[in-house]
Amino acid sequence: MTGSEAPSPFRLAYVPGVTPAKWVGVWRERLPDVPLELVAVSAAEAQDVLRGGGADAGLVRLPVDRPYFSAIPLYTETTVVVVPKDHVIAAVDEVTAADLADEVVFHPLDDTLGWERPPGRPGFERPATTGDAVELVAAGVGLLVVPQSLARLHHRRDLTYRTVTDVPQSQVALSWPEERTTDAVEHFIGIVRGRTVNSTRGRRPAGAAGEQPKQRASRAASGAGSGAGTGGGARSRSAGGGSGSGGGAAKGARRGAGGAQGARKGRPRRRS
Repeated sequence: MTGSEAPSPFRLAYVPGVTPAKWVGVWRERLPDVPLELVAVSAAEAQDVLRGGGADAGLVRLPVDRPYFSAIPLYTETTVVVVPKDHVIAAVDEVTAADLADEVVFHPLDDTLGWERPPGRPGFERPATTGDAVELVAAGVGLLVVPQSLARLHHRRDLTYRTVTDVPQSQVALSWPEERTTDAVEHFIGIVRGRTVNSTRGRRPAGAAGEQPKQRASRAASGAGSGAGTGGGARSRSAGGGSGSGGGAAKGARRGAGGAQGARKGRPRRRS
């Protein structure tokens, strides 16, 4: 050590199917002195990990526990049905829930789609995981409806998938505990929102990105420079217009738009 402590790492949790690489790459370019650690978690345990301090923020699937967590929706995934390559559904581009009515459709315990009523006929059991359900599909005993990223994650050469048009869709969001809206979190918000390196919204010197509020206050009180004193105002504005400190400033701009999206009805369309 040379008189100053190394910045604390920023820990980013992510759930299966989410690929944080592009945002992690930008972080490492802009803040090379602040380590970013990835924490792989299941969709079911993501909120507990964030609540318990195992990660500073997470790329998770909505919904999350409001108002404890803030969330910025990032994208909505296409929902697909995973089928054997020789299944009749493999001959079409897309299907509806009604097209699956006579099929056995597995509903794993780690399902992320929040069904009111799953399509098809229930399987002989509820598989513990999506991976287990994929194995059953490969065995030819049923089908599986999942977000497209999970179908890709569990890809097998003997399986394929097709779009399902009128069922719930999974929404991926950046989420973190509202009361722990640190500067490091603000930096990552700027990255996922596509702010440029020259943007003044929420920016602080790289060495300050891992500081907690008490550390910043102590540094400001000891005369560490006017930059630390003025940065807090910029951080408050970065969350979308609020004037409060920490998570309060972020609240208005981080309301997710979850729920199912309606889509087209009808029988399968033959592939050309």
